[in-house]
Amino acid sequence: MNVPARKAPPAVPLATLEDLYAIPEEKRRHELIEGVIYEKGAATGEHGHGQFKLSTWMAPFDRRPGGRFPGGWWFGTEIDVCFDGKNTFVPDVAGWRRERLPEGLRGAPIRIRPDWVCEILSTNRRNDLVKKKRVYHRHEVPHYWIVDPVEESLSVYRWDPAGYTEILIAERGERVRAEPFDAIPLQVGILFGDDEEDEEPATGAP
Repeated sequence: MNVPARKAPPAVPLATLEDLYAIPEEKRRHELIEGVIYEKGAATGEHGHGQFKLSTWMAPFDRRPGGRFPGGWWFGTEIDVCFDGKNTFVPDVAGWRRERLPEGLRGAPIRIRPDWVCEILSTNRRNDLVKKKRVYHRHEVPHYWIVDPVEESLSVYRWDPAGYTEILIAERGERVRAEPFDAIPLQVGILFGDDEEDEEPATGAP
């Protein structure tokens, strides 16, 4: 007896940037990841505090180069960044070298890939650790940081053709120099509620 072949389920059409932007702006806390629209995870107190403290710490880099501060970067928090037709993300913090973006951050979405991205893990941690990480690598984002408020850790990755290479992992209580911002030591605990303590020695300091 001939068994009829099963029909393949109809392909689900991929979402686009237009679909993402069809969500009213006041309700749009979403990202387009590989053609699927995901709502961003809930912003916990730990997430918001870490995002604020990291952004504050990076202020010496967010200026023209020269003088007493390193400079050379533009930064933005939760800016729409379009990587391709299937992927528009809202990184927690992202940075662009000024020589690549001389006029600064303008409009939405930004269509020039960042030089550095930091994601602070929350309820959608799988997207940051797997799906978005793959896209960042595919588009050759040179530096990727992961801040984990639960584990109170910082992971620093460098782009390599074979995949991201973890070059540093640190936890609360350590003070490190983390590329590409290794000109200034970072006391990891400030991301998790500690106060800055200038007297601590910097790990890897010259």
